[in-house]
Amino acid sequence: MASTQTEGRPAAQEQTSFETTCFYITPIGSTGSDARKHSDLFLGSLIEPAMAPLGLKVVRADTIGQPGIITRQILEFILRSRLVVADLSFHNPNVFYELALRHAARLPIVQIVRQTDSIPFDINQMRTIPIDDSDIYAFVPKIEVYKSEIASQARRALEAGHEVDTPISVYFPGLRTILS
Repeated sequence: MASTQTEGRPAAQEQTSFETTCFYITPIGSTGSDARKHSDLFLGSLIEPAMAPLGLKVVRADTIGQPGIITRQILEFILRSRLVVADLSFHNPNVFYELALRHAARLPIVQIVRQTDSIPFDINQMRTIPIDDSDIYAFVPKIEVYKSEIASQARRALEAGHEVDTPISVYFPGLRTILS
């Protein structure tokens, strides 16, 4: 199936196979912003290479190429993708909202954050991979370590029979989300 280009990145294919999709929840920001540079760097250097051996194609909200309502499409990816990687950097409210939906659905998640950002209390008990991107000399030598940690957590999160623990599942074990 052909794909189109969105600012130099391939758009998500029209017929998405959610079973082979990893949705990347991240602050995107406008072109040229620190958030966009961060998201592009982590996507290309860490997330995509970590997901490739697992057979997962990474989709970020701005690469969804289908016409339609953006919020609906994002919600569908959050709730139907096999895995979500959530980047908590920059304390972006949309990221936390989207992460809460994934938590409520009890679906596999890998959380990452810039080492310099604190993790809010309600989710600081979730295992989160801190990434030191303070300068090129701290980041580049550890790229392979970060990719390995992300891939390892993803592999464990996707294991058959693995119960997804989230603050919601721990404190409200009977709460279930049903997708139709």
